Amino acid sequence: MKRVKILALIFFLFNTQLFTSCQRAEEQEKIELDVETVDNFQEILQKGVLSVVLGYNSSDYFIYKGQPMGFQLELLKKLTQELGLQLEIKVENNLEAAFQALESGKCDLIAEGLTVTASRQAKMDFTIPFEQTRQVLVQRKSPQGKLIRQLKDLADKKVYVQAFSSHAEYLSNLSKSNSYNIDIQEDSSLEVEQLIAQVAAGTVDYVISDENVARINKAYYPEIDIEMLLPASQNLAWAVKKGNKGLLTAVNSWFSAFRETKKYRRLYNKYFKKRQNKLSIFDDFHSIKNSEVSVYDSAIKQQSNLISWDWRLLASLIYQESRFNPKVKSWAGAYGLMQLMPRTAQRFGVDSLAKPRAQIKAGVKFLQWLDNQLINKVQDKNERIKFVMAAYNTGLGHVLDARRLAKKYGKNENIWDDNVAVYMLQKSNPKYYRDKTVKYGYARGKETCRYVSQIYSRYAHYKNVL
Repeated sequence: MKRVKILALIFFLFNTQLFTSCQRAEEQEKIELDVETVDNFQEILQKGVLSVVLGYNSSDYFIYKGQPMGFQLELLKKLTQELGLQLEIKVENNLEAAFQALESGKCDLIAEGLTVTASRQAKMDFTIPFEQTRQVLVQRKSPQGKLIRQLKDLADKKVYVQAFSSHAEYLSNLSKSNSYNIDIQEDSSLEVEQLIAQVAAGTVDYVISDENVARINKAYYPEIDIEMLLPASQNLAWAVKKGNKGLLTAVNSWFSAFRETKKYRRLYNKYFKKRQNKLSIFDDFHSIKNSEVSVYDSAIKQQSNLISWDWRLLASLIYQESRFNPKVKSWAGAYGLMQLMPRTAQRFGVDSLAKPRAQIKAGVKFLQWLDNQLINKVQDKNERIKFVMAAYNTGLGHVLDARRLAKKYGKNENIWDDNVAVYMLQKSNPKYYRDKTVKYGYARGKETCRYVSQIYSRYAHYKNVL
């Protein structure tokens, strides 16, 4: 229903343009372009995937104690949920590469805090802004108290900026208009937060940053000063390919409403105003600091080799089960990191007092056993992993029931998504769980499908970042 409303709005807008501009040939050409861009948005809807370039940093996108987080990530999740789309993330901190990906059609949207400038508007279209910011000079505090407080004092000094950022353009214009000779150094290998870290370390003296980013990093690096504000506020927004009016209208329609809600303000405050002593990049298991998601990573890596899984996939399953808490116990009696039921745990050599490494080993043995039961039924290894996960969650019998139902109703019994998963969902429907092909009866199939989907979604984030 949400898709229908959005498409109806877009077609109304473009049909209105068509009616009012049919008198002139040059306007007719513009309309034809607009209609084509609507078709591009329809392709996104039909494909069911929104491809987004997202920056990896301590505010937009990161992993914290195994959980994917970030201001832009949470916004994107809400947007794609509204549009009924899956989110596909491509991590890119190089702005030039991000702009090229957008222009070439390799992504649909750049979801970063891009400063809206005239030069950029000539190359891409921007959404309505989500915030305004000013640019600041980041410098290291001096024991002598000598800090730059006026732009003219930057004359003949090296100031570092991220390459292809608005900071270089803005600083250059200020320098020229005031006849200052500022030595602007554009760094193409580091993004702004990494440059700020170099100021804190004393490697470079001056960096230009957006104020909101600088204030986050001030909490990490008390030795930096960010009090010198450059003139004029600037809008921050997302970008779509030039002329992609369909997607732009859909994003703006959603965001103009969401931006006025308390949910948006709480989300913004969570990442930009109330995060002191929270989500610190110096905390253990913050992906900005290292590539670990838990204290059990070494054991996860070792055990994942036994079943030839990517360790990050196994880590995502363990997070799903226990949030890496070895002492958690479910209402049904499952316990530990792998949430094994007592009988299953005993079968694979552990009990409730077992150490975390033993818990992981037992859980992997169970996964291996499930894989052996399915190996002759589902030949494709990557597909079989999804069946194994489903069986780990709900029991092998229910998965075999769903396969039989899929075959009976003309679906592929060896493919999970859009095939067997469809009938796993139906295992709570009497019409299906009472079917004569079903041997194990009722199951909460919705939970199982969500279980597999969420593990793979988190795994995609782990691959992006770790």
